[in-house]
Amino acid sequence: MAYELEGIRQIDVNELKEQYRSKKNTPIMIDIREPGEYEERHIPGVPLLPMNQVPEVIDQFKKDESYVFICRSGSRSQHTAQYFQDNGIENVYNFAGGMLAWDEETNSGMENPLKDVNDLYKK
Repeated sequence: MAYELEGIRQIDVNELKEQYRSKKNTPIMIDIREPGEYEERHIPGVPLLPMNQVPEVIDQFKKDESYVFICRSGSRSQHTAQYFQDNGIENVYNFAGGMLAWDEETNSGMENPLKDVNDLYKK
């Protein structure tokens, strides 16, 4: 059930699963953990953009899109969502619980590192 924390909408594991499965008109999912964490275990197909790289590319994100951020426990993704809001991107969500809560299929390895923000918008 969605709720708000410090101005950021939180989604739980069941909501994220539903969004992941539907793949249409859902927020763009972005894993913001470190590469080593992502390589160990990540949601298949979800791109990696480490949190520390976000400030370098924040101006490339479309303000009219929606985004859900994923990290290990939900803390770094919460901060990333707040950073997006501080930069005028309002439609953001935090995956509360993070990968610790994800109990579906995962992949390992460096599957989908985000090299260009524009790649997020190619469907």
